[in-house]
Amino acid sequence: MKRPSMPMPARNRQRGVVIIFGLIALVIMLIGAVAMVRSMNSSLANAGNLGFKRDLTNQGERAMVEVLALMDGGALGTEVLRRNNSVARNYRATQFTGNEITAQGLPVALVDNTAFALVGTAAQDIVIADMGVTVRYVVDRLCGNTGVAEASHCTMADSSVSNSANSSDPLNAAFGSAGGAGAVPQQVVFRLSIRVDGPRQTQAFFQTTFTL
Repeated sequence: MKRPSMPMPARNRQRGVVIIFGLIALVIMLIGAVAMVRSMNSSLANAGNLGFKRDLTNQGERAMVEVLALMDGGALGTEVLRRNNSVARNYRATQFTGNEITAQGLPVALVDNTAFALVGTAAQDIVIADMGVTVRYVVDRLCGNTGVAEASHCTMADSSVSNSANSSDPLNAAFGSAGGAGAVPQQVVFRLSIRVDGPRQTQAFFQTTFTL
């Protein structure tokens, strides 16, 4: 006698559904893993770029050292030499103003090669080849006119040295005589603007003012 067939338990009929849910969960986990890896890669790239930026700050100090040497016994070592522009030394005897300045307060010459060719030369760039770093700078004297620096058209600052110790300097003597013996002499202010290009197309700008 043929036995009647027994109905299949309900759990056996649901095994296919479990596999589908398992596959869906696996896909979700894979998507999450891919997102996590991409996030880590982005974080590492950002951390690397931040490290490059910090290093560019240190590299930018090379320009300050070179400029100070240039103006302290170098090609721009006297007041007379600093009265006029010197393209060969990336030096302007007058202040960058108007269209020569970007909205961020930087000389256009640092962001536009055509404008830079009018005030400086690439031969003065400081290149650190093994680090992939290039430092470019321009210096402008904060004066409205070329020639002798005078308070009437220049930004001046008090000197840290008394006039009696610098009586041989005609510029100091001229300013000091107006205030009498022992008056604090005035020094013209210069502005140094720096652009540093580094690896991974990183770029940093720095600016400072100084007197001599």
